[in-house]
Amino acid sequence: MNNDKDVIVEYKGVELDRDGNVILSDINVSICEGDFVYLIGKVGAGKSTFLKSLYREIPVNKGTGRILEYELGSMKKKDIPYLRRKIGIVFQDFQLLIDRSASKNLEFVLRATGWSNKDLIDIRINEVLTQVGMQNKGYKMPHELSGGEQQRIVIARALLNSPEIILADEPTGNLDPETGNQIVQLLHDISKEGTAVIMSTHNYAVVQKYPGRIVKCEDGHLKEVNVGNREHA
Repeated sequence: MNNDKDVIVEYKGVELDRDGNVILSDINVSICEGDFVYLIGKVGAGKSTFLKSLYREIPVNKGTGRILEYELGSMKKKDIPYLRRKIGIVFQDFQLLIDRSASKNLEFVLRATGWSNKDLIDIRINEVLTQVGMQNKGYKMPHELSGGEQQRIVIARALLNSPEIILADEPTGNLDPETGNQIVQLLHDISKEGTAVIMSTHNYAVVQKYPGRIVKCEDGHLKEVNVGNREHA
């Protein structure tokens, strides 16, 4: 962790439970702006639980959890939408609206988050499509796009409101290896611009190829894996 950077996520002694069952306990982790963090671990180990706690879908009931300027344990429900506007979320299964074009998907999100000026909306859509290499595909419907192209649109959607952190939940899970590599490279490039990225993955080949911090969910705990131990992750 680079001490020159601002800490944007800090968990101290956090416990997370679902339906009364403790999934992760004694979480102590700090993430800084521009960090690229892999979240690894077996199915059911708690990766999604941790990610969902960051955008307050799962509450922090024990310990102290802070993301950006929000204290997760004490934040009010009315503040949750404002937190989520500062976080970009990339889903494995895309979750695009299938009845409208890629650009209209992006416009829908901007209008839902308070944008109203059509010219500014069009400019921002063009900016994020260009950032993900899809500037000529905005007119296409989701079913006309490949899986990799759909995931690029999803990443563009996550970038719309200039988030300080992107959460990517198995973003390569439905993609072939070459396309998956391209998506991870894109997320790496985004992190180099200063946006922190937390990416859960089962794809250890990607972890080897594109270096980043590695945090492992195992036996109800989160622990950082040293770079030298990467082959044992």
